[in-house]
Amino acid sequence: MTLRRLTAFLALALALLTCAGSALAATPRADFADIEDEVMCDTCNVALYVAESPRADQLRREIRALIAQGLTKSQIKQTLKDRYGPAILAMPQRSGFSLAAYLIPIVAALGLLALLAILLPRWRRRGRGAARTDADSDLTDADRGRLERELAEFDIR
Repeated sequence: MTLRRLTAFLALALALLTCAGSALAATPRADFADIEDEVMCDTCNVALYVAESPRADQLRREIRALIAQGLTKSQIKQTLKDRYGPAILAMPQRSGFSLAAYLIPIVAALGLLALLAILLPRWRRRGRGAARTDADSDLTDADRGRLERELAEFDIR
């Protein structure tokens, strides 16, 4: 893979990630199931969709009431964050040190792709070279005779 192809591939991947993020952010309608998996139960310390406690049920009722008021998903999450603090959201904040939770996986994936783009041609060249040396190796007459005798023993006709 040439550097030009690698650059084009990385640019395409970044564009797809950006488009996917903006498409998800553009949905104004609130859906309970969509919100429930992004909110934490503040007593159980697990995502609300798996929490089984009276407090979790109370949070579910509160979210349903906010949906009934016509609030969007981002407004509901902001309301919950204002009432209970940032720990109520399952997603880390997109600022400060919490930004690393978003950036580290992206950087790691891009680094692995770059490493693969660098090493793959080397591995392929090495593989071709090894195949050539195996094919070029000649057997001595004694080895060839022994090989033919042993193969003849296993020959089923």
